[in-house]
Amino acid sequence: MKADQIIPRYTYKDYASWEGEWELIHGYPYAMSPSPRMKHQLIGKKIVRRIDDSLLNNEACNCQAVYELDWIIDESTVVRPDIMVICGSLEGDFLRYPPTLIVEILSETTRLKDRHTKFTLYEQQGVKYYLLADPAKETIEIFELKDNYYRSNDSLSVFDLHGKCEATIGFESVFTV
Repeated sequence: MKADQIIPRYTYKDYASWEGEWELIHGYPYAMSPSPRMKHQLIGKKIVRRIDDSLLNNEACNCQAVYELDWIIDESTVVRPDIMVICGSLEGDFLRYPPTLIVEILSETTRLKDRHTKFTLYEQQGVKYYLLADPAKETIEIFELKDNYYRSNDSLSVFDLHGKCEATIGFESVFTV
């Protein structure tokens, strides 16, 4: 018996009717943890602030940082990254195209999904930059999409977001809370 016959698969229509906080990846539901802990929130706030500060300094840039917004990839996949940088116009209340940059802040309950499932998903969807912030190790791993595969680039601090738009993001003292 195949997994599809044992474990039901769902669609965006199902997802939209569920109570609580969920993500849907290839039709499989993932319950989200309760609200992130304070350290997680403060790290996310600092990262968003640094991205916003960098983007405000570039008038030619049509990009913005958003925190915990649904990205509807298709009818069977909806994710809610911690932070996304969206370039271009957002039509409606949710994102329906790949963001340019995603930051996931790791926790014990999300570490495996963020490092494997979402890593592969974001790579396949063409997300140019994927950052993994690890509060326990106080590190940020930076992956850049090159030739359709993520390559580690932990020294990167200038992100080419959208043509003339660059963001210079310093991650020093992000973990000091």
